[in-house]
Amino acid sequence: MVLAPMAGVTNAPFRRLCRRFGAGLYVSEMISARALCEGSEKTDKLASFAPDETPRSLQLAGVEPQYVGRAVQRLVDEGRVDHIDLNFGCPVRKVTRHGGGGALPFKRNLYRSVVTAAVEAAGAVPVTVKFRVGIDDRHHTYVDAGRIAEDCGVAAVALHGRTVAQLYAGQADWSTIARLKEAVTTIPVLGNGDIWEAGDALDMMARTGCDGVVIGRGCLGRPWLFGQLAAAFSGRPVPPPPTVAEVAPIMIEHANLLVEWFGHHKGIREFRKHTAWYLKGYPVGGGLRGALGRLENVDQLVELLSTVADAPLPDENRRVARGHTRGPQVVALPDGWLDDPYDDIVASADGDSAASGG
Repeated sequence: MVLAPMAGVTNAPFRRLCRRFGAGLYVSEMISARALCEGSEKTDKLASFAPDETPRSLQLAGVEPQYVGRAVQRLVDEGRVDHIDLNFGCPVRKVTRHGGGGALPFKRNLYRSVVTAAVEAAGAVPVTVKFRVGIDDRHHTYVDAGRIAEDCGVAAVALHGRTVAQLYAGQADWSTIARLKEAVTTIPVLGNGDIWEAGDALDMMARTGCDGVVIGRGCLGRPWLFGQLAAAFSGRPVPPPPTVAEVAPIMIEHANLLVEWFGHHKGIREFRKHTAWYLKGYPVGGGLRGALGRLENVDQLVELLSTVADAPLPDENRRVARGHTRGPQVVALPDGWLDDPYDDIVASADGDSAASGG
């Protein structure tokens, strides 16, 4: 089971919290290869790991093979990572309009060059690849992307069963994960999309034959999901979701970790968005939710949570969506991007140095 990189979420404090609940692979926020090579202070912070964090898993994004290769070489030479994941699934406009993220696999030759540069520079450090079904319903790329990555020597591939145009709308198409598993036969294939509770993961694996799961929005406000997954995968009874009284200390722990990592001012503001995710679906009042969204310190958080009556998560709210629900969208692409999937165009990297985090 793998924690999917999410901008502003999968920082070191959240990765540490998730790891406490269950063993898995917990990946950093998306790091721009170009920004890493240029020595961006913001990117260096995003690419940092806690001293006791292991394995150290970092997601890298880039549109130019030379920058991706240099970034990987630097990370490996400095001993900063145990695993590198390449991002070819980001649907954000500022990334795709330069040919990056979910747009890049359409250019098969460029995609192959980027993956090859990373694998060759990584040496013994495993490289994995994550991508989407394609740009839109007329331009599916996932089978080619999987086969090319397999041919380049990656350790595993992961597929989010939506197109870039879908963003997060509608349902993830798990049948694409099954087809990718049939096409890619020598390395593990992981599935991603609409896993909100442990039963969803078991269902995906049974229906698609995939070798593991990648969890994105499903763990927002639910770091304990990884413990539930660990139980499900080992055949043990899956623990029920925590009650409000059991969620409260997890929230306080998360807030303290963020303050310790970022400092008080930034840490508490980073935590505010998490409060809505933690309590989504629980029977707590709107007044409390509003107050939590205006938190100024951890003491205030403790005081507010002490006023809440204990209650379980209603069964009908166990799969309630959290995080992004936007979509569909018109995908922003470089001019002429869709003219020929096999030309040797190199995407413009202008602005790519600002893209760390997604």
